[in-house]
Amino acid sequence: MNTSIIGGADGPSAIYLAGSIGDMFAVPAAFILIFFYGIYLAKLPAQRRQGIQTVQLGRGEKPARRTESLLRAASVLAGLVQILSIVLEWNGMPSAVRMAGILIGSLGDIVFLAAVLSLKDSWRVGIPQSGQTELVTAGIYRYSRNPAFLGFYLMYAGILLAYFNWVLLAVTAWAVLMLHLQVLQEEAYLKDVFGEKYTAYQAETCRYFGRKR
Repeated sequence: MNTSIIGGADGPSAIYLAGSIGDMFAVPAAFILIFFYGIYLAKLPAQRRQGIQTVQLGRGEKPARRTESLLRAASVLAGLVQILSIVLEWNGMPSAVRMAGILIGSLGDIVFLAAVLSLKDSWRVGIPQSGQTELVTAGIYRYSRNPAFLGFYLMYAGILLAYFNWVLLAVTAWAVLMLHLQVLQEEAYLKDVFGEKYTAYQAETCRYFGRKR
């Protein structure tokens, strides 16, 4: 632990103490992770009680299986490195940048929660092997075709800024890349399933954020 400067910051915004408080960014960063992954984990038993298999990543024989398996590995590794970065106080950014990271990460929580609530029982993690969900275009999906993924990006970016280190940068970049590849595969799947209805939705709403018309 850095006992002279909280968070490893420098300049007038740094807080000098004897080390009794520790890293002032640890609690908000931990809350961001707990809230984000808590949303994910809380949804699983709720859907399981309805006979819904939420997690479809890497399951069955499908073209997306390899990408989904790599995405699962990247997500788990990124989560572990995020936790280690907070616990071991691995960071290399000034306080102002770290605070911006906390705000961005918190926004990611809000966006992800809005996405899960908008999808209701149509939420799946990965491309489903069987069964067809509804095409949700209301709520936050009116402004983003992939708000759950956008939430992930914001959360990852926020924690990276708050606890910047080269290991976290590497695993975050890998996770974001795999998420984007998953988005491309899911959009191709939705186009096959919903046809012109999804094509019209694509023409109106941006992949990550914004309205086209």
